[in-house]
Amino acid sequence: MAHPSQLGFQDAASPVMEELLHFHDHALMIVFLISTLVLYIIVAMVTTKLTNKYILDSQEIEIIWTVLPAVILILIALPSLRILYLMDEINDPHLTIKAMGHQWYWSYEYTDYEDLGFDSYMIPTQDLTPGQFRLLEADHRMVIPVESPIRVLVSAEDVLHSWAVPALGIKMDAVPGRLNQTAFIASRPGVFYGQCSEICGANHSFMPIVVEAVPLEHFENWSSLMLEDA
Repeated sequence: MAHPSQLGFQDAASPVMEELLHFHDHALMIVFLISTLVLYIIVAMVTTKLTNKYILDSQEIEIIWTVLPAVILILIALPSLRILYLMDEINDPHLTIKAMGHQWYWSYEYTDYEDLGFDSYMIPTQDLTPGQFRLLEADHRMVIPVESPIRVLVSAEDVLHSWAVPALGIKMDAVPGRLNQTAFIASRPGVFYGQCSEICGANHSFMPIVVEAVPLEHFENWSSLMLEDA
């Protein structure tokens, strides 16, 4: 869960998000080194009174500042492509959930069960209990088992939405008439919050996503209770 004045990302709750955090740190270090070098060169050029004709017109320096950026771009591009393919990989999911975006709430359907589905609305501020987060709590959470590959099918019924949970490293557009899919593994139990990340209308910021990762036996108990209530 993010907190006020937080500068970095949320703690990773999935292997993909861990990879994204490592890539972010890798790219940021390269940016810091380049910025420091450029700043040093600018200060040196402005303050020095010396000139060197071999630096002003040097074939070797031109080769270096052409080859070096190309190498840096490769060092950034290769890890980035690796993570892109990892995010697209869907290997033998244990559970498939369909998330459907509406104006302005989400509905979830557990397609491996016959009648397990529900709508998820934001809890109004006046109905919140102590400890709940304003604008982020939903009346029904999407419950999943931990350490199990989960496939999420994402679509919308009216306008563009986007199903995003930062701690899990997920952001998938919900497009009317199109079925997109993504997958993730929750590596630890917890409650992870997200919001619609597409400008979908007046209540765009009021359709929260709450994913609750629980041990498998608790998930089985929850699904049995939900089926009984249905």
